Order: sequence, then C-alpha cells, then structure tokens
Amino acid sequence: MDSLWLTNPALAYRDWQAREAASADRRPFSARSIIQHQAMFEHFRRHLLTRGKSIAAFGADDIDSFWLTADARTYSQSTRMRYLKLLDRLCRHLVFAGVRKDNPTAGLLGSVRWPDEEPAPQYLDPAVDQRLQAHLQSPADDIASLRSRAIVATFLATGITAAEARTARMADLYPDAVPPYLFVPAHGPRGARTVHLPDFAVPLLRAWLTRRKTLPIEGDLLFTLRADGRPITDMSFGRIVSAALEAVGWSDADMSPRTLRNTFCRRQLLVGRSRDEVSQVLGLASHRTCDRIAATIPADEMLQKRTSQ
Repeated sequence: MDSLWLTNPALAYRDWQAREAASADRRPFSARSIIQHQAMFEHFRRHLLTRGKSIAAFGADDIDSFWLTADARTYSQSTRMRYLKLLDRLCRHLVFAGVRKDNPTAGLLGSVRWPDEEPAPQYLDPAVDQRLQAHLQSPADDIASLRSRAIVATFLATGITAAEARTARMADLYPDAVPPYLFVPAHGPRGARTVHLPDFAVPLLRAWLTRRKTLPIEGDLLFTLRADGRPITDMSFGRIVSAALEAVGWSDADMSPRTLRNTFCRRQLLVGRSRDEVSQVLGLASHRTCDRIAATIPADEMLQKRTSQ
C-alpha cells in the first residue's frame, strides 16, 4: 500500500500527477490542467476533512454531499462531469495501488452527461451590474479585499478571460493614461488588444497597482495570492467572483468570471457598439459569442438604449 496517500494525500496527488496521470488518450496533462486538477482535488479533500473521511474511505454519499456545498452548488453540468472524471481516475489508481478496495464513482459517471446543447449565457442585468460596480468602489478593509475587488473590477470592466487575467502583468495596466487602458497580450488564438477602462474601475485599479508594486511578491504578475508569485487558479478566481456577487445579493448557476465577461459584452451591445467592435475587444475571431449575448436583449430594449444616447 502507498502510505503517502494516507499521510499526505496532497503531496501524493501532486507526485502522481507529475509522474503518471494522463488523459483518456494517454497524453500527459498540460501544466495548466495539472494546476487545475490539483486545486480541484484539494477542494474535494477539504470537503472530506469536514466529514471526517479519508481518501481511502470516502464513498458515493460523500460525493453527493459535495454537490451541496456552497461552492459546488453553483457548478455547471460540465464542471460536475470534470470532477467525476478526476475522482474516477484517482480511485482507479488507488484501487490499483492497494489504497482503496472500490471506486465509488463507477456508478455515478453514467448519471451525469456532458451537456447536449450549450447552456444559455449567464450575465448580470443592468441593475445588478450597477450594484456590483458601486460595491467595488466602496473602501477595502485590507490588502486581500483590495486585491479581490480589483480582480472582479478587471473582469467586469474589460471582459478578459480568466486565462488572460492569470497572466496579466503590472506593466500591462495603464490607469493614468488618457484614456486609461489594459493591454492584453496575445493568448492562444486571441490577438493582442487594448481595452479602455470605464470610470468605475479606474480608481480601484490605480489603487491596487500602486499597492501591488510595494508588495514583496516574486515576479511581475498583476494578481497573485502567494508571495512566490504563482498564478491564481480558476477555482480561486471563481471564489473571489462568487463572494462579490453574493455581497450584492445575486446568485445563479454560474457565478464565475465568465458571467462578468458576458455582462461586459452585453453592456457594450446595449450602448450600441457593433458586434465587430465588441468581438474585437473580447479578442474573438468570430461573432458567435456576441450573437448569443445579443439574443438575450429584447429588441425594444436595444432600441430604447440607442435612442437615449
């Protein structure tokens, strides 16, 4: 039996990921996927600790109770499937290693399927959007609060993705330029672009940039949770966004940076920007996202917004 799984499961998982874990086609996972998987495993492991269970002894009931936790209640069908696949890979390995006698996910995978259709885009309606903007401008109590508000403001004000926020650097933010802007370097299929900052975000991002430059953190990432300068995980971004949305009394199935990106897109369309302009600002090569968001706007609302400009 591999005792490290019992004495230090977090270390055992990292070691297994680095040496052996692979996807269904036997290709090693990417560095980004490994970071995400480790965060997911740690989230589930902490749930087990609250229930007094170990990696060697948890069952299907512990997985069922996990879906009822505050964070997991907001998970999409796709995210639940990713968790089940992760736990299935893990349990099959633990059975092989002699740490477990069974795989409690075996009977659960068949009950959860990848979505057949892309779900309707989630977004904040204009009233909630305004409430969140106002909330972000209220005084922050400490550095952690200032950083969290700056993170949420960046998503809400620029529509960048979590991956782009994860790699944003201090030198990319120009809150004192005329007009203020965030430079978004090329990332995968998305080309480099400049996104102008709306008024509500400028004081907060200026304050965060000033404070960030004084912190003893390795590297030059704009946002990081640790002194060693490691990028923030998607799970941490999700918790930060979720907390901000809960603070303004909003809850829905997808309380994530993606919802704020959709809100940014919808706000641009509401003020009359063309789908070409908005797609460019979002770093998209097609109009598909803009068309899906535009479909959520009633024709009379769009007309009213345009005629009031």
